[in-house]
Amino acid sequence: MASVKELKKDIDLIMSLALSDCFYVLEYNEKVDEKAVMKIAGDIIKEHRELRVLSNHPDGKDNPKLVKQFYKELITSMLGAVDSALEKLSVEVKKVV
Repeated sequence: MASVKELKKDIDLIMSLALSDCFYVLEYNEKVDEKAVMKIAGDIIKEHRELRVLSNHPDGKDNPKLVKQFYKELITSMLGAVDSALEKLSVEVKKVV
């Protein structure tokens, strides 16, 4: 990991891409359940906030190994959250196709 600053930028980028997919679906698919897609978007925003807060407060600041493990878990959590949100979005789109 290069720096916390770069991690925050990555969190912002990945979460905003997932969020833009939600808005893309709302814009170009009139038949999709708007409330369900907006709930997915809300979950993405909530997760984004939590990840940004966590990125500023690593566990075990005195032990570099614990800090490295913390950030690896944070990245895994971020990717899992985005994957889960996109899977839910995919299910909503498949319902109307």
